[in-house]
Amino acid sequence: MNRLAGIPLFKDAEIDLSRFETRVRWRNFLPGEILVDFDDPSRDVFFLNSGDVRVLIRTRSGKEVILGEMKPGALFGELAALDGVKRSANVTALTRGEVCVMSAPVFQEIVFGAPTVAGRVFRLLTSRVRELDARLMEQTVLDLRHRLYSELLRLSVPRQGSETERVVTPPPFHHVLAARIGCRREQVTREFTAMDQEGLIERKRGALVLKRPDILHARVQAALREE
Repeated sequence: MNRLAGIPLFKDAEIDLSRFETRVRWRNFLPGEILVDFDDPSRDVFFLNSGDVRVLIRTRSGKEVILGEMKPGALFGELAALDGVKRSANVTALTRGEVCVMSAPVFQEIVFGAPTVAGRVFRLLTSRVRELDARLMEQTVLDLRHRLYSELLRLSVPRQGSETERVVTPPPFHHVLAARIGCRREQVTREFTAMDQEGLIERKRGALVLKRPDILHARVQAALREE
């Protein structure tokens, strides 16, 4: 069975993937397991087949800055595989799951041997640069309140059955949001209380509903224009 062909990055690749099957390994992971750590010299690429993971940076003092979460179909570790530099972030499992682990030489052989795959890798890298640019802009010019608005909009998806509302599911923990936008948990709690009083959000079982995402978006854009 050619499992590599089931990885989204390699779909319809103009290369025989079957010859690489014995050169990769599949491994299971548990919640809380560190798959990649900051400054690790390893160069493997990980393809997430099942489960969720979190990408973060941890300072020497132990403070964490969450960069985001990844779901099945995503990959990580490609930077070290391409440039040989030590890992720039930590990747920790949030759930049980499975990854395909591919060495840097195999990854490079496939990417450089298949233009379709190379194009997808380039688009992935550029999208991550653009996202980091946007987040850097927010961290630089927006206050806590508007950074929170922006992060909630980024985490949300359209709510089924509604033309205007969006939903974040599962509902984010306040300390996790604080680590994503660079503040304290208590500050996030205060902002949630204010949003609740304004009718901007509604807490449901298993979800946080953004009742007026249009207002949140407008406030973020206005704050960016003021700067």
